Amino acid sequence: MSVAYIAQADAGSSLGVLWPLLLLGGLMYFLIIRPQRKRTRNQQALSAALEVGDQVRTIGGLMGVIVGLGDDWVTLGIEEGRIRVLRSAVAARMNTGDSS
Repeated sequence: MSVAYIAQADAGSSLGVLWPLLLLGGLMYFLIIRPQRKRTRNQQALSAALEVGDQVRTIGGLMGVIVGLGDDWVTLGIEEGRIRVLRSAVAARMNTGDSS
């Protein structure tokens, strides 16, 4: 066998190994990375849109009405009093029919 033939065969086989890796990378992007980015954007939009008087549900399942806002926190009025939670802990606004 000539050296050129062996070099050409090696180049073709390495390209054959590269295609499944590229396909796997694309599949991971569309099934894992892209949906996670969308969820993150939706959570950031929800946190930015919170207003006093909104009824909300936290990730822990607590439901209350926002009575105070800070940069990173929200004060919720609940039946027994008030609690303070992080803005990122608010999972959904209940009074707008928004379930995101």
